Amino acid sequence: MPLIRLVLNVLWLVLAGFWLAVGYAIAGLICFLLIVTIPFGVASFRIAGYVLWPFGREMIRKPGAGAGAALLNVIWFVVAGWWLALGHLFTAAALAVTVIGLPLAWANLKLIPMSLVPFGREVVDSDRLIAVPVLQPQH
Repeated sequence: MPLIRLVLNVLWLVLAGFWLAVGYAIAGLICFLLIVTIPFGVASFRIAGYVLWPFGREMIRKPGAGAGAALLNVIWFVVAGWWLALGHLFTAAALAVTVIGLPLAWANLKLIPMSLVPFGREVVDSDRLIAVPVLQPQH
């Protein structure tokens, strides 16, 4: 699996990841210039890192994220989130035209939730995720 992840990440970097990450980084720099929007800049850089090398990493909800994250997500969604999601959707459609682009298109679709609501989420290595069994009620 590590070799497949490496190949997919390199293909992703060349075909879509570099330019998507540059876009998020530019948005992050603009947010840092405006001081009040620094939390949005931090979110942009976090997404840029994820967009640069997405295979082998997952996005999970942060435990303890509360009303502050929800409020920031509402503002993010209105100002930038839905535009970013559309960009990922169109990029996924373009990548899905070829068979080799299908996993890359899927990765783009996987990025949409993070582009819509980035606050209260974090990116972790897939290897660090621990499967927790779901308890079934006893009858």
